[in-house]
This record gives sequence, structure tokens and C-alpha cells, in this order.
Amino acid sequence: MSENKNQIEWRVISETVPGASHLRAGTPNQDSILFVRESSRGLPILVSTADGHGSPKCFRSDFGSQFAVKKSAQIVGEFLDERRGRFDLAEIESKGKEYLPKEFVKKWRKTVEYHLKNNPFTEEEFKKLEEKSSADARKLVEENPLLAYGTTSLTVAMEEEFVLYLQLGDGDILNATVAGEVTKPLSEDARLLANETTSMCLPKAENDFRFFVQKISAEASPAMILLSTDGYLNSFSNEAGFFQAATDILEMLRAENGFSDVSDNLKAWLEEATKMGSGDDCAVAIVYRPDLLKKPEKIEQSEKIETTTIEMPPSKETSQAIAALTDSETVTPEDLEDVTVTITIKKDKNKISKSSSVALAETDSASSKLKNASDNKTEENGTE
Repeated sequence: MSENKNQIEWRVISETVPGASHLRAGTPNQDSILFVRESSRGLPILVSTADGHGSPKCFRSDFGSQFAVKKSAQIVGEFLDERRGRFDLAEIESKGKEYLPKEFVKKWRKTVEYHLKNNPFTEEEFKKLEEKSSADARKLVEENPLLAYGTTSLTVAMEEEFVLYLQLGDGDILNATVAGEVTKPLSEDARLLANETTSMCLPKAENDFRFFVQKISAEASPAMILLSTDGYLNSFSNEAGFFQAATDILEMLRAENGFSDVSDNLKAWLEEATKMGSGDDCAVAIVYRPDLLKKPEKIEQSEKIETTTIEMPPSKETSQAIAALTDSETVTPEDLEDVTVTITIKKDKNKISKSSSVALAETDSASSKLKNASDNKTEENGTE
């Protein structure tokens, strides 16, 4: 292992909060998040999030999401441990794409069946289901008990030489470069429209996973990876605002107290996002490399380039140009904020405001109102 690989360090900040509409309805937080770091070595680091479906039929999805993050981390961790010391990226990509989804779904279903055996559905649960939905909904759950535990899953594993991504259903994984460019490492799933989603509870769920292995080198490595359930994205009126929030978080992490500032404020940001935006549960994990985000040392005074100013009478053309400029409006820096997102950062470099673009979305937009109405997600036929 090279010296550079030994120097790679990933830090993780994570938080999940119940949705504002769920709090009003007395519904438990159906999002789960898990961060695992091997105790005997720095890597691998495994981060998993899951979004339990809010449909009345998925009345045990909070358990389903908890099982998902645990089993995903376990299966991916075991898969990597078996190959430790002889990593072959081509093998990991080919075998991982086939093995991990199948094994994950199998272990998750086994865990759900064990839980159901020891905690059978009650008449009270079915009564609530029929009140919120219908007798037909009860029949669907009785025919497919996994439906009650429906959930999505997003998992990322960081190793010395690569990052492994595994996703089923909606939610987002974003990569940010040192320069602040934000992209999605996984391809889009055309089936994830509106509230439609693939799910762990659906038949042949193993065929619906997206999988990718990203090679890490000295020239190419994500500086930050952000995982989030869809409640966070849906708090923004568009994807551009969501991407800008990722860029803002990256810049905050560059500061001297970046880790503690983001860690201390993340819960408040998510609470504000769900309150002002989607109303849904939110789970976010931020994984980043401090070594890539270090700011360059300040140029010492002695290193500054000296300049010499020579005063010369301006030409007629120059005078006219200056006059034209002085008559125009004062030039201000270009406003880079998303039109539906606001950010306020205090001038004190060691403090950041809670009114950040990572939290706020336009509350009176038609898009946000639509997201507020989508709290009751339906999971029948792959609908969340």
C-alpha cells in the first residue's frame, strides 16, 4: 500500500430528523442512517441510509429501514473483507453487481420474516390501515407481508483504492470535487417519477439496484459525498437548489472549524428543511476528505508581487469610457444563490448561520406545496 493511500482519511457527519407532517400526525421517523468504521483500521467506512415508505400499507416501514441499513452495511462489509489484500476492481465490480443485491435482499427479507414471526400483525394495526386506506389495502398486506416493511436503500463504502455505491429506490447520492463541481455518480432510474419508487418489498427487488465502483487516484477522488433520503431534496423547489446546498456545505467544511460547525448545525438545517419544504422525514450523511479541502496557505507580505503605478493623462477615448462607467449602476458581485433558496453566513469565520441554503426552500412555491402533499406515500405496485 502506498504512502498516499495511508494518508487518506474520510470523516462522516450524519443526522436524521422526523418530518414536520409526521410530527403533527404522531408518525414515527421512518428514515434510518448507519455509519460503520472498522475499529482495527481506518477503512473501510460504510455509510447507509434508508427511507421507509409513508403509505398506510407500509405501517412498519420504520422497522424496515432499520433492518435495511444494518443488513446493507453487514453484507457490503463482509464482501470487502473477503477480498482484503487482493482487491481487483474488475472483479469487485462484476461480482459485486451480481452478489450484493441478491444477498442484501435475501438477508433483509429473512430479518423481516423473523421480526414478523415474533411480532405478528395485530388487529389494531389492520384497523388503522382500513381507516386510513381500505379493506383492499389490508388484503394486499396479508398477501405480501413485506409490504408493511417497505423501504429504499442507499449505501456507500470507502476503501483505499475505490468507492463503492449501491442504491435501490429514490434518494440521492452526490459527489463534490475539490473545485465544488457536484455530480451524481449513479445513473438515473427512469422509473423514479413523482412518488414512484422501487423498493425492498417488491418482487425481484434485486434486479432494481444501481451499482458503481469509482476508482480513487491521486488525480481523481471525490472531496465530499452526500447521501440523503428524498425528504431533503423535496424540500427544494428544484434540483439546482439542492446541488447548491451541497456546494455550500463543501465550502463550510473548508473553514478551520468546518467539521464542528456543520455537525452542530446539520440537525437544525434538516428540521428547517422539512418544516419549510417537504414535511417528510430527512436523513443526510456527509462523507468528506479533510486533506483535499485544506485551504492554501496565505501568501506572505514579502511574497506579494509589487506593482508600480504610472500616472498618465487619459486619452479622449479613455475619458469617455470612464465617464460611461461612472454613470452606470454600481457593479456588484453576481448573485449565485438559487432563486428559491436563501443563505446568510456571519462574518465571523468561526461561526455559521442557521439560516443557510442547506436548510431553506421557498415555502410559497407550487412545487413545495406539492411536496407537502406527498407525505402519504403509496407502495402498491412500486409506488412510494
